[in-house]
Amino acid sequence: MAKRLQDYFPMIRTGQEVLDEIEGREELLAIFEEWSEERQEEFLNFCTGARGVKVLYDSFFKELFSPEYHPERIERFLSLLLDKKVRIAQILPNDSVRIADECTLLVTDIVVELEDGSLGNIEIQKIGYAFPGERMACYSSDLLLRQYKRVRARRKDKFTYKDIKTVYTIVLFEKSTEEFHAVKNQYIHRGKQKFDTGLGVNTLQEYILIPLDIFKENTHNKVIKNELDAWLTFISFDEPEKMIELIENYPEFKAMYEEVYQMCLNMERVMSMFSKELRELDRNTVQYMIEEQEKKLAEKQEEVAEKQKEVAEKQKEVAEKQKEVAEKQKKLEEQQKQLEEQREQAEQWKRKSQEKDRKLQEENIKLQEKERENEELKRKLKLLEEERL
Repeated sequence: MAKRLQDYFPMIRTGQEVLDEIEGREELLAIFEEWSEERQEEFLNFCTGARGVKVLYDSFFKELFSPEYHPERIERFLSLLLDKKVRIAQILPNDSVRIADECTLLVTDIVVELEDGSLGNIEIQKIGYAFPGERMACYSSDLLLRQYKRVRARRKDKFTYKDIKTVYTIVLFEKSTEEFHAVKNQYIHRGKQKFDTGLGVNTLQEYILIPLDIFKENTHNKVIKNELDAWLTFISFDEPEKMIELIENYPEFKAMYEEVYQMCLNMERVMSMFSKELRELDRNTVQYMIEEQEKKLAEKQEEVAEKQKEVAEKQKEVAEKQKEVAEKQKKLEEQQKQLEEQREQAEQWKRKSQEKDRKLQEENIKLQEKERENEELKRKLKLLEEERL
């Protein structure tokens, strides 16, 4: 017989028991009836074990991964991610890490100083922000500057830049942006700045990005292969079958699930938490739409700028062509003018030539008449001579 979550967590109640408590208290019933049928069913499913609990709910995650109450959990998770033993020295306030009004899409944002002096910023985003790389670089730089100011103030004259330690920016995305889906079958991306020559200069900023939706796609029908994947499974999966597989192979996670189901016994608290999640979901949706519109607007502005550049280049080409045409037109007009002058000269020469021919013909006619007259005189003289004889 297949095991159920109730076999591991006997405190899980039936749907009727949960409904009886809700209906027995007016204030709880009023909250319950404000939700849509879909949300009511979702709530009952995780309270009764029909569906696993979403660890990524803000209240659950902060309770389970509080670096104040459960530092060993964050330490173990970071140790696996960073591939070194991690101990948290102190928790830092994160108010200045985020630019104003940009926390809407965040599940949590934890900043800790590690035992070796390095800083870790662990952030989970419900829906990935637009331009994730640019934002991440800004936040990492802000945290690095905070460390610099704090260490310099503490070290005073003894300060050197060697006192500044690495800043790790770790972002987990419940729903990742399109950039991550362009890289097939990869769900852990590690990066840091380096030089193309192999120059060994430490720039102090490292990044780990984990798209949980891609992790789920790649591991849905596969066994959990290592402890890091076990942590990611705990964070991202809410299917009972996957939860049972995780507990069977990594029993240490059972205690965390028990904490969640203990919270579910406090109906007033858990309903308040769920209501908060729904409000955040609405805010997230609005913020996501704003982000998407801003992204599309930026893309359109880039397209317009590119088109304007193309138009400017075309206008320049047209202007050059017009200049060439104008120069050719000017040359053509000059040639036409020269041709007209040559034609006029030819006409003048022709008229003069015709006039000369006419005069020459008249002279020839006169000459012919003279010759006829001479011939006539010669004939008459000849006749006179003959008469004398």
